[in-house]
Amino acid sequence: MIFSPRAARPRRLRPAAAQALTWCGALAYPILLYVAVLSEHDPTGVGLLLPAVLSVLPLALLRCRPFPALMLMLAGSFAATVTAASKLASAFPFVAPGQAWQIGCLQALLTDLAVAWIAATRTRRTALAAAALTLAEQIAAAGHYRSERDVFVSTIMFFVLMLALAWLTGSLVQERREHAETVRIQAAEQAVTVERLRIARELHDVVAHSIGIIAIQAGTGRRVIETQPAEARNALAVIETTSRDTLAGLRRMLGSLRKAEPEGAPLAPALGLTDVDRLVATTRNGGVRVDVEWRGERRPLPMDIELSAFRIIQEGLTNVVRHADTQECRVVIDYQEDELSIEITDDGQGPTPAGIGYGVTGMRERALLLHGRFTAGPRPEGGFRVVARLPVPAGTR
Repeated sequence: MIFSPRAARPRRLRPAAAQALTWCGALAYPILLYVAVLSEHDPTGVGLLLPAVLSVLPLALLRCRPFPALMLMLAGSFAATVTAASKLASAFPFVAPGQAWQIGCLQALLTDLAVAWIAATRTRRTALAAAALTLAEQIAAAGHYRSERDVFVSTIMFFVLMLALAWLTGSLVQERREHAETVRIQAAEQAVTVERLRIARELHDVVAHSIGIIAIQAGTGRRVIETQPAEARNALAVIETTSRDTLAGLRRMLGSLRKAEPEGAPLAPALGLTDVDRLVATTRNGGVRVDVEWRGERRPLPMDIELSAFRIIQEGLTNVVRHADTQECRVVIDYQEDELSIEITDDGQGPTPAGIGYGVTGMRERALLLHGRFTAGPRPEGGFRVVARLPVPAGTR
């Protein structure tokens, strides 16, 4: 018979069985601790090893049910301290005071660690209640130490300081965890906001340019449909082509946003400077002739630079078509060693303050996101000028 590696693995305990063992270990802790101290003739030195080892029994319950686990630890601690003190008193009636302090301090240290865990994982009210119960148990147990009044007071002060240190440590850990969670939530919200802004920019760039061309061609067709049917047909053809291109862009954008698509699903390539010629043709159909001048050595650039450069040119041409009231414009694309320079100029009247909208703001944001520079404004000789300079990483120069 052949056993698979998966079948050879040991089976994990069922949740009910694991929970039962957890409670059994925690319930057995005070009993075993009492028996260990009762059977030990001298609860000092090596005799403290067994009580320390037994403290692992309630750890599993402390993780899931910290308050009941702490109550069991306090019960075992008090029983062990009182037992050690009574044994020493009966065996050595004239012994020096304070012979039971070792087992008491050990149990106080263990319960303080439990309080620190509760303060780090539970609410502040629960942690304060746990600290109050622990301090009451420690004070009650300290009353059985064979010590003078001044030693008793100093012992209580020591327990208070140690317990306060444990509680503060746990509280600081919890505050740090909450702060980290708050920072993570804020980072996630900021990422969502940035993504929404990116989608808004993409939608504006895809739709605004195309709708501007469609509106102009629709108006032209409406005016000449009776006198110049051929021109009307050309206008309708431009509207059809532009609408199809816009629809393809929107589908590409929606496809990139879908998270449920299987990995490796083919998507259309991102737009870049290689699509400028098609953009120029679309703008020419809108009634504006575009002269494009390429400078420098053309080379492939990172995708984010290519897309931002294309969107800046697209938005600049859209503003020319919609607001410049001119028949031509000029685009200069300069591949420099350390940056890509884009300049769009026209001799029209330029956009009015009411017609600027979000186009210039979107172009500026795209340039600044790439740590570039952007300027836009009227030219002294007339017209409008848009300049974007996008830095090129050293590895692609």
